[in-house]
Amino acid sequence: MSSTFDAVSKIISETCDIPLEKITPESHAIDDLGIDSLDFLDIAFAIDKAFGIKLPLEKWTQEVNEGKAKTEDYFVLGALCGKIDELVAAKSA
Repeated sequence: MSSTFDAVSKIISETCDIPLEKITPESHAIDDLGIDSLDFLDIAFAIDKAFGIKLPLEKWTQEVNEGKAKTEDYFVLGALCGKIDELVAAKSA
């Protein structure tokens, strides 16, 4: 697994008290792990801090609400880790 996934799964485990073995790249943060919106904000803050980025949560929410993206694009952990990698790469460019 990627180091991004390892770091994100550790953040989720520590923030939401979810065993690491229950967290997979295919896990949906809400549907599979039961993470609520407040916990997700805490997770997003921890991700921002760990990776030195700012997750564009308002933009992502707007894209989902407008039908331009699916919730799976941001809440399935493998996809979320891909977005994090893109943001880290963009910051380094």
